[in-house]
Amino acid sequence: MNIVPENLRSLASRPWRRANNPRWRDIFTVAVLAAAPAAACAEEPLRLVALGDSLTQGYGLPQDQGLVPQLQDWLRKAGHDVIVINAGVSGDTTAGGLSRLDWTLADRPDAMIVALGGNDLLRGIDPAVSRANLDAILTRLDAEGVPAMLVGLPAPGNYGPEFQRDFQAMYPELAETHDAALYPDLLAPIARKYATGQDYADLMQEDRLHPSAAGVTAIVEAMGPAVAGWLEEVRAPAD
Repeated sequence: MNIVPENLRSLASRPWRRANNPRWRDIFTVAVLAAAPAAACAEEPLRLVALGDSLTQGYGLPQDQGLVPQLQDWLRKAGHDVIVINAGVSGDTTAGGLSRLDWTLADRPDAMIVALGGNDLLRGIDPAVSRANLDAILTRLDAEGVPAMLVGLPAPGNYGPEFQRDFQAMYPELAETHDAALYPDLLAPIARKYATGQDYADLMQEDRLHPSAAGVTAIVEAMGPAVAGWLEEVRAPAD
């Protein structure tokens, strides 16, 4: 890549007899040295991978209205130079996310959001199995030096109080074990409306499982500040 500024190219291309003159050589050297710090200090955009299921992938939504593009737009407007990479696969469980972790890491992320567990919940998979899969994902990220944010979901009481307790406990406990950031509830804005008896139909698609574009916007507005604060820590130089 040519890092010589445009205003120096004509100078550098002049006949050698002129560039070899001490006066011209000194001007050229000083100008290149002055330009070098700016080039050296330029930072690449932070590469943030979102590993998840249909909620991450953007199921049923236009390509620019899913969680990943909306989150990227929010972060950029907040001043973060970031590329958010969509590693969401509809129908994926925690086991599926673990099985494709090698492929996901091939994108060489600087940080990763891990938003899995919704399909484990829908299928009634033993929370101990889900916990082991998430633990393996976070352990691998620890080994690779990739900071992680673990995104949780609340469990309803359909499968009994023990299942509910164990499922909800795995997110904060794993985040603490692995020193990962924690965002407790991806669907919190929608759940709040539901809990208070407000109409939330506009936030959901017709299947009542996946958020609409407006629902994703509400999710991102709630989640964005937490992700932004975490990325500031990721960007901060180590002590």
